[in-house]
Amino acid sequence: MSTREHSGHTPGPVAEHADEPRRDVAEAVPAAQRLIGERGIPEATVGRLPVYLRALTSLAERGVPTVSSEELAAEAGVGSAKLRKDLSHLGSYGVRGVGYEVSPLVAHISRELGLTQEWRVVIVGLGNLGRALASYGGFAERGMGVTALFDADPAVVGREVAGLRVLPMSELAEVVRREGVVIGVLATPGAAAQSACDELVAAGVTGVLTFAPAVLSVPEGVDVRKVDLASELQILAFHEQRKIVGEAVRAAALPDPNPAGDHGRAAARGGAQPGARPASRPSRRRVEVSR
Repeated sequence: MSTREHSGHTPGPVAEHADEPRRDVAEAVPAAQRLIGERGIPEATVGRLPVYLRALTSLAERGVPTVSSEELAAEAGVGSAKLRKDLSHLGSYGVRGVGYEVSPLVAHISRELGLTQEWRVVIVGLGNLGRALASYGGFAERGMGVTALFDADPAVVGREVAGLRVLPMSELAEVVRREGVVIGVLATPGAAAQSACDELVAAGVTGVLTFAPAVLSVPEGVDVRKVDLASELQILAFHEQRKIVGEAVRAAALPDPNPAGDHGRAAARGGAQPGARPASRPSRRRVEVSR
């Protein structure tokens, strides 16, 4: 099996003995439990922290030293009141008249999200989507090191994808135990998703990100996040259809603005009527959908 190092992130220490858990993961788990448990941080707030981190990182890259709650909220696509409440759960209240210091807040949120060490990830299912995920550089930038790739198809096993050799599922448990993997990504067809998830959980994975169009059943203590691309496209299609229907209904309800006559003929030729106001451009807004 080949492994890969990612620039910008130092791999976490490997356990001295195969049966021992990685020390950095063992230390991070209680911290994560405190984040949601002792502080009582709502799950929705935790879900928005990566959004704030992305916005803050962009500001830091542009050399912005401080940012107001209104400016940060606009960058993240949320309301400023919601942002202030979310950050207050972390103990970050900002300074009146100054706002938030960008770099310290980046470090604070990164620490709370457990991004101060590398989390080792495996991907199961190396079809078109799986190969694209394996090649995605964003995982490494966020402290997620793709350690190994797995597939059940003998025709796929042994191929090299993004610098890693695709391994058979029979080696999953060994790799998860040896490398201290706690997060698995499922990119299998829907019919194979449950069995693949069961193998991940049996191997010791406790966090699953699935792209498979299927509902997964997992035991207590295992977290599942689902990304259903087809469903998201269908939701967009629904909203687009409503826009079209709404425009048609409004057009049918309006009186004819160009009755027969000089004005009507001018409009038919594309000429503007005297005193007509130019059409205004639609306003633009940042949108961040939180689940």
